[in-house]
Amino acid sequence: MLSPHLAKKIVSDVRRLIHEDLIIVDTHGIIIASTDPTRIGQFHEGAFLVCQEKQKRIITKEDEGKLKGVKAGINLPVFFHGDVIGVIGITGDPANVSPYGELLKKMTELLIQENYYTEQLQLEARALETFVFDWLQAREWSPSLHERAQLFHIDLACSRRVIIAERTGKQATMTIELWKYIQENWENRNDIIVRWGDDRFLILQTNTEKEHTVAQIARLQRTLAQKYNVTFRFGCGKMTDAQHMHRSYQQAERALRVAKRPNDIVFDEDLRLEMCFEDLSPTTKQELMKRTIEPLIHDEELLHTLRTLFANDLSLKRTAEALHIHINTLHYRLKKIQDYTKLNVRHLEHIITLYLAIRFLDETTKK
Repeated sequence: MLSPHLAKKIVSDVRRLIHEDLIIVDTHGIIIASTDPTRIGQFHEGAFLVCQEKQKRIITKEDEGKLKGVKAGINLPVFFHGDVIGVIGITGDPANVSPYGELLKKMTELLIQENYYTEQLQLEARALETFVFDWLQAREWSPSLHERAQLFHIDLACSRRVIIAERTGKQATMTIELWKYIQENWENRNDIIVRWGDDRFLILQTNTEKEHTVAQIARLQRTLAQKYNVTFRFGCGKMTDAQHMHRSYQQAERALRVAKRPNDIVFDEDLRLEMCFEDLSPTTKQELMKRTIEPLIHDEELLHTLRTLFANDLSLKRTAEALHIHINTLHYRLKKIQDYTKLNVRHLEHIITLYLAIRFLDETTKK
């Protein structure tokens, strides 16, 4: 309960209020934190007696010669849930330090209590994360999964969608303050929200219309950008029953991979051609580029011509205008592309192949 790390923190916090030396002693009488580092690890007989007697003890100059490891001052028992868990000692003239001894004792007990509840909340959060992980991995349901859901008051009868949020850019890892703000400012209290590593968090959203979900996410994105200068992109799976949440999670992962820009909000149900892109292996994509546009890789003019053609929906007139070239010059370039790649831009299958190769090239370049 009273670890050396916590004791050191308490000494640091309390020292801001007074200038006298402080010690914190465990129930065995060993000093575990002190403003005087040389005293750490020493036995303090006065504090040991305080733990036994459960009441404060004034340490006088005379006691310094009688009790082992003590200095004049005051020792006060620190209680938690009715039990003595340690002692806080203040070194100095007892007449001077005694008046605020009780105040420092109470402050120490409050710090310990606050730390305890923080640890409990963290344990509960980790337990919920573990449950959600098991839920999303499960293909067959066990009775224990239902029992754990009941412990967390999770309704397994309602439909949900998985939403994955990922921090973008080079901002610092999510702080406790940022994570707490996200939890408190997500509107629907029936949704489940858990951390998912250092850069992500996960929302298991109850049945909500898509338009409302977009508005809710956008509001959170704006406030996080304004308050913490941090941006998140979101990938959203489809609504499904509790037993098939793993599918919604896979969809959210796929949608997140498509969400390239910092504040993107992508729904898997809106994906079409992107579904094929995400399911192709990097090796297959590389091989397609090698078999098609490899001869163009170092000819930026021809690559730019192809990109502009696709951006203008294959309209030769608009492409020539966008490139600020004569239409005959465009025909010449397209002929060069055909000569290099053996693919004709007037042939449907060939133009689709070129489009895919350019998309994969741009994807590789961005990475």
